[in-house]
Amino acid sequence: MLKNEEYVVEIIDNGFQGEGIAKIDNLAIFIPGTIKNEKVRIKILKVTSSHAYGKILEILEKSVYRNDSDCNTYTRCGGCDLRHVDYYETLKMKENSVKNTLEKILGRSIKIEKCIGMDNPYFYRNKLQYPVGIDETGKVVIGVYAERTHQIISTRECMLQDELSQKIVNDIYDFIMGKNIKVYNEKTLKGSLRHVIIRIGKKTSEVIVTLVSNEEEIKMEKELVTFLIGKYKEIKTIVKNINNKNTNVILGDKNRILFGDGYIYDYLEDYKFKISPMSFYQVNPIQTEKLYNKAIEYAELTGMETIFDLYCGIGTIGIFASKNVSKIYGIEVVEEAIKNAIENSKINNIENAEFLVGNVEEILPSLIKEKNIKPDCIFLDPSRRGCEKAVLDTILEVEPKRIVYVSCNPATLARDLKILSEKYNIQKVQPVDMFPYTHHVEVVVSMVLEEIIC
Repeated sequence: MLKNEEYVVEIIDNGFQGEGIAKIDNLAIFIPGTIKNEKVRIKILKVTSSHAYGKILEILEKSVYRNDSDCNTYTRCGGCDLRHVDYYETLKMKENSVKNTLEKILGRSIKIEKCIGMDNPYFYRNKLQYPVGIDETGKVVIGVYAERTHQIISTRECMLQDELSQKIVNDIYDFIMGKNIKVYNEKTLKGSLRHVIIRIGKKTSEVIVTLVSNEEEIKMEKELVTFLIGKYKEIKTIVKNINNKNTNVILGDKNRILFGDGYIYDYLEDYKFKISPMSFYQVNPIQTEKLYNKAIEYAELTGMETIFDLYCGIGTIGIFASKNVSKIYGIEVVEEAIKNAIENSKINNIENAEFLVGNVEEILPSLIKEKNIKPDCIFLDPSRRGCEKAVLDTILEVEPKRIVYVSCNPATLARDLKILSEKYNIQKVQPVDMFPYTHHVEVVVSMVLEEIIC
């Protein structure tokens, strides 16, 4: 098989990133945008010793689950990599992806619950984050990056972003075009406006606009602020963030409030959360409520337990669990997140939660060995990298009765479950569709100490 050769293939499965999989002479070929049971003509883009990559030239036999595109940019931006698939079929694909990944690493059959989807899987994101720049013709553009590039695709409408947020960002674009405001140029490192970030409280409808600038001042920023707050009563605050570094990191260290208090509020169920430009907050609150409620359900709390919430972020799981436990300890390495967790617990009058900043692998042993605190249940909610081995070893040593693992990466989840399976049995595995029409999937797993089951 050589690069640029063409073949007709049948798609035999879909991979964990939603891509179709075909085989030629037992060599796996990954083809984005294809669906199981389709027949397609493809062009080979890359060949390695173990697999190859191809692209669609023509669909010869369509899947019954193929949808016509309702977006002009999804094939270029890569954001909705499952937009061509019927939504309910994407849920089955995610279930299969989780099942295949876990079974491959654990080496045994695993029962997977049906993926929890959305009733309306559109316009669900509460955070719009668009770069601003110059295209190859010299025109100012605002939108999303083309997949694996820094080329900005002009985006006037996105099927995932909140509709009000899109109206606001489109008005900002029209304003800077009409006033000839210079935007950031990645090649010259000059110009001011480089990102627009809009966050909306889905339940409060409060909006915070963050203008990320390469320079201390944005031309006509006062006029822009007056224009926005005059048109949108939902805008409660506007913040300018200064980032003059040549970096892919979006936000700089300095914030200046141009209007309002610098923050907004939103609710997850009955719990109130403060959101500022630097705050972490789940982008799909509707599914976040389902995810956290499932985690609490799996913990089977009686109100008497001591809980450890490891990798706790801004404390959302701990805050959700607080009314059902005696005491909860949250640990997180990001200092800003712990500040937010403490503040959010105060806002919600929660007195039985304590949040600690530091590496989980360092704080966890000190709680157990130095302060002699033994958890009845541990919540794990790590980043995509999964848990450090030292954390898993400590858990196996202290033997809490239950573990509830929340994961955004089935591969590292499976790796960690294999280690924990030395002493724990997997009870339930629940996928949750946090990001509809993308290949991403969240998973909640309940584990119980073997001796309890016996």
